[in-house]
Amino acid sequence: MWKSIALAAALAVAGAGAHAQSKKELAQKAVQLQAEGVEGIGRSIADQTANQVLSAVGPALQAVPPEKREATAKDLQAEIKKFHAEIETVLRKRAAETGPATLGALLESRFSEDELKTLIAWLESPVSKKFEQIVPEMHQALSQKVVADTKGTVEPRLKALEATLRKRLEAGGAQLSAPAAGSAPGKK
Repeated sequence: MWKSIALAAALAVAGAGAHAQSKKELAQKAVQLQAEGVEGIGRSIADQTANQVLSAVGPALQAVPPEKREATAKDLQAEIKKFHAEIETVLRKRAAETGPATLGALLESRFSEDELKTLIAWLESPVSKKFEQIVPEMHQALSQKVVADTKGTVEPRLKALEATLRKRLEAGGAQLSAPAAGSAPGKK
């Protein structure tokens, strides 16, 4: 009987040791639980880069003869979209590869072992998963509310900016068509 109790106790201690994780392992697990967000960083960098290229091309597009501008713009957009797809894959992969070491070290240096355990418990919880599912909806709801609440302030400033930009472009020799009523840059 004592042998079976001693054996059970030894197995329990060995089992507990096998499940105990170092601070480094806990940090890595926290990063692993956020893998989608880590890849999202790569996606975000790709988006920013493509948007910067697109913004830089806009002024140069004005040098294209008007009759060729639309076709050229479509060609440029297709090239930028292709570039985006290529770099997004590379950037997401690299973020996934470097995330554990980079973010794990940061978590390990800033959190105690108990805090990492609490963080992991939260990230694994059904409440956390449910919360993550509604984050896009929360962002959209807040964005819509902010836009609605500030429309009266932002819209006149946007129209004033459009008028100023139009005057400067015309002063620079650009031949612009009359703006559509209520139009603003980026609106269609």
